[in-house]
Amino acid sequence: MKTFLFVNNAGVKLPTKKRSGKMESFSANSARSFIGRNVNLHLKDGAVIINVQLTKLFKGVGKNNNQIEYSLHGNRKAARVLLKNIAWAEMLNLSLMENTA
Repeated sequence: MKTFLFVNNAGVKLPTKKRSGKMESFSANSARSFIGRNVNLHLKDGAVIINVQLTKLFKGVGKNNNQIEYSLHGNRKAARVLLKNIAWAEMLNLSLMENTA
């Protein structure tokens, strides 16, 4: 098994493992590093959930049932998404966004 490191647009190294030509999903260890930060979540179906803050990681019963809880910037209401549906997360720098407004 070979391990590859991919770098996204934010310069964050994302460890992934390649097995038989297939990339594994966003892992719980990767998700933990983004808790408390504002990110764009890129889903495997091509959708992007923009400018959300990751708040908690929930371990589900069984294999691949872990979920990440997120809330919109400035909103207290939270939602959850399965980790296996996330392709990668892009960290945001809010100070750059505030300066452009």
